[in-house]
Amino acid sequence: MTDAIDSVAARAYKIRARLGNVEVLSDISIDFPRRRWTSIVGPNGAGKSTLLKVLAGLTPSTGSVELLGQPLQSLPAKRRAQQLSWLGQSAGSFSEASADDLTAYDVTMLGRLPHQPWLAPASAVDHAAVEKALRSTHAWDWRGRALGQLSGGERQRVLLARALAVEAEVLLMDEPLANLDPPHQTDWLLLAKALVASGKTVISVLHEISFALQADDVVVMAHGRVTHQGACSDAASHLAIEAVFDKRIAIHQLAGQWVALPTI
Repeated sequence: MTDAIDSVAARAYKIRARLGNVEVLSDISIDFPRRRWTSIVGPNGAGKSTLLKVLAGLTPSTGSVELLGQPLQSLPAKRRAQQLSWLGQSAGSFSEASADDLTAYDVTMLGRLPHQPWLAPASAVDHAAVEKALRSTHAWDWRGRALGQLSGGERQRVLLARALAVEAEVLLMDEPLANLDPPHQTDWLLLAKALVASGKTVISVLHEISFALQADDVVVMAHGRVTHQGACSDAASHLAIEAVFDKRIAIHQLAGQWVALPTI
């Protein structure tokens, strides 16, 4: 158990998941290493988001999931919420009109709920975590504005701040670059690297292959299965990514970084 806690952040074993009558994950067994950033890539419908939701305990599945060496389902809800932070697509539940009236600051403070006693007011530690999170996503300046008054990119940065405010060991992010302009996409990349440098684990689903290649490791998916897992710098990983996209992209080294370019 100690080895698992030290080396593996999340583990999925013999996972199967269905959406209606369609099996979207087929017998997946995979470990995600701790203190590393792993990007999950693949074509539309590959099962990437579903796998991330299974790891978060948000989608029913068969098989088992472990978080930091413990069975996910056996963890008390509060403990799980302290250890695991989630950023979903399209702002998740925050797309509801009721959340639009909350200020950016209050939305970010929701990330501190797992650390607060029932009905207790926010502590100085909570306020410090919220300010740090909002500043790290460059959203501090509109902390008093309602979520419904923000642009898509501004909203995404507030929701990212909420995920960061949890200060969880493991962060799961589904399409975190959605609605972000290029400078703030770069900010997110630097933030992901900083989180890992501080001892956190980041697992992200990304469509932007060039950004995904900046991670430590990559998981390639197709048709509900994992077709490859390896370091982003490995030639085998590049070949697996090119193959899963029918060789419509090619991976090259440019200015010391791996980038994916369309094949024309």
